[in-house]
Amino acid sequence: MSLSMNMDLLGRMSMGNSTSGMDMPKEPMSGMDMPMDTSMTHFLPLAGMWAIMMAAMMLPTMVPTLRSYEDLMVSANGTRIGWLGVLLGYSIVWVLFSSVISGIQLGLLYLNVVDMMGKAKSLWLSAALLTAAGAFQFTRAKEVCHDVCHSPMSYFVGHWRVGFQGGVRMGLSLGAFCVGCCWLFMVLGFAGGVMNFLWMGLATLMMVLEKLPQLGHFLVRPLGLLLILSGPSIIFLF
Repeated sequence: MSLSMNMDLLGRMSMGNSTSGMDMPKEPMSGMDMPMDTSMTHFLPLAGMWAIMMAAMMLPTMVPTLRSYEDLMVSANGTRIGWLGVLLGYSIVWVLFSSVISGIQLGLLYLNVVDMMGKAKSLWLSAALLTAAGAFQFTRAKEVCHDVCHSPMSYFVGHWRVGFQGGVRMGLSLGAFCVGCCWLFMVLGFAGGVMNFLWMGLATLMMVLEKLPQLGHFLVRPLGLLLILSGPSIIFLF
C-alpha cells in the first residue's frame, strides 16, 4: 500500500491510498488507530491560534504605524509611554477580532459548513467568499480604511493625542480601520483552509502588497479583479 498527498487549486490537501500486488484486509489493523486532534473545536485554543496568526499577518501594517509614532517622538510631543499605548490599542482590536472570527469558525464547524481544518465544504461558498472579497476592494469603505491603514502618519497628524491613554485611543482607532481594510482577507481563510499555511500566506501577501508605500493604492483594485475572477473560476475548474 502507498499513500499519496494531493493538493487542489485552493491549496487543499487530501490523502489517498493505492494498493499494488496485495489485498488489504477488511478489518482495521490493530495499533493503527490514531486519535484525532480536537483542540480546534474549543474556543480558547482556536482563539489563540487566530491571535498568533493575526499578529503575523498584521506585522507589516503595525511596523509602519509604530515607526510613524517614533518619528513624532522626535518632531512632536510623542512619548515612549504613548508608543506603548498605540501598540496596546492596536493589539486589543486584533485580539477582539480573533475572538469574533473564532466564534464564527466554531459556529460554521458545528453547522457542518467547514471542516476541522477550517475550510469550506462547498466550492460554491469558497467561490462566493472570493467574489465578495474582490467586490469589497471597489467599495468606498475599503478606500477610506485603506487610506488610514496605508498612511498612519496622516492619521496621527489629524487625530493626535498625548500620553498613554491618548496612545491607546489612537491605537484602537487605527486597529479598527485596519480591520475594516483587511477583514475579508482573513475571512478568505475559510475558502482555502484556515490551517492551510500556503493559502493564508497568499492572503498575507495581498495585505502586504496593499501596504507598499509607493504601489499600495494602485494594487487595491487589480487585486479585487483577480479575486472576482477567481470565484467563478474554481467552480469551472472543479
